[in-house]
Amino acid sequence: MAHEKMAERENENVVLKSGDLSLTLLPHLGGKISSIRIGDTELLQAPLMPYAPRTQTMAFDEADASGWDECLPSVAACKVALADGSSAQIPDHGDLWRVEWQREGAVAGTLRAECFSLPLAVVRSLAVSETRTSWKLQLRYTVTNSGNVGVPWSWAAHPLFAVEAGDRIVLPESIHTLRLEGSGGKRLGKNGETVSWPIAWLAAGGETDLSVAQSIDSGIGDKLFAGPLGATESWCALERPGAGLTIRVGFDSAATPYLGLWICYGGWPDRPGKKQMCVALEPATAPVDSLAVTGPWSRTLAPGESFSWQMTVTIEPLQNESNRL
Repeated sequence: MAHEKMAERENENVVLKSGDLSLTLLPHLGGKISSIRIGDTELLQAPLMPYAPRTQTMAFDEADASGWDECLPSVAACKVALADGSSAQIPDHGDLWRVEWQREGAVAGTLRAECFSLPLAVVRSLAVSETRTSWKLQLRYTVTNSGNVGVPWSWAAHPLFAVEAGDRIVLPESIHTLRLEGSGGKRLGKNGETVSWPIAWLAAGGETDLSVAQSIDSGIGDKLFAGPLGATESWCALERPGAGLTIRVGFDSAATPYLGLWICYGGWPDRPGKKQMCVALEPATAPVDSLAVTGPWSRTLAPGESFSWQMTVTIEPLQNESNRL
């Protein structure tokens, strides 16, 4: 019955198009961007399981674990203290991927959602465009504290870009180290350690080039952070020779000064079944996944206060070696 209802809701999907670019939104499934296509080429991770309704407590790997979701008010499940002495339990990958989003205003790409663990409301506006040489996604966000007490919050974009072995992650040349949030089998070391970029030492000995995607049989699953980043470092890219495309993510480092990298080549989920083969390029407000881990990056919204930021995704034909970013 649940799957029948999901099929009925497909009629409510929102499709945005500009030339060869086609983008699909699923408002009823957390406002998920389920598809970004250039012609016949799909750029996002395919669902690992069929789409199905979500609960407020399920783990992210119990769902489809695909496409592009928004992680707020935390990526990792955690418990946080509030200013009035109470506390809030934040579920895995936050609230927003679990709730139905509503259209905001007359623009098809503008959606609104309400968190349930904290009194936070989010509006995301998305527009697509095509030029003679590229395609662009422009995303604008506003989060508002709709409650009566100040609340902590953090955000990370969660676009799971599909990759093939040999694809390449490109970061600004000034980035030489990353903070390790987690590494499957601790292949890169312990959480919180510093890892060199792009050539990193393996905990078991030897080295690896983190910038080059490996095969799905490698079983790799690593999460790393760069930042805080300056104005000239507010971008990252994914070069996909097989698709003939470069995906470049741009963000406002003054508003979102950190960049998360999730590199997964068959290393997750831990359960039996299909595995991810993707790279997530994640502009973020913090260099950690848990809202409960505090530091200079920690943010609080006062009652009625709002905060806005933006990011872009530019897709263009892959340039040759001499014209690389």
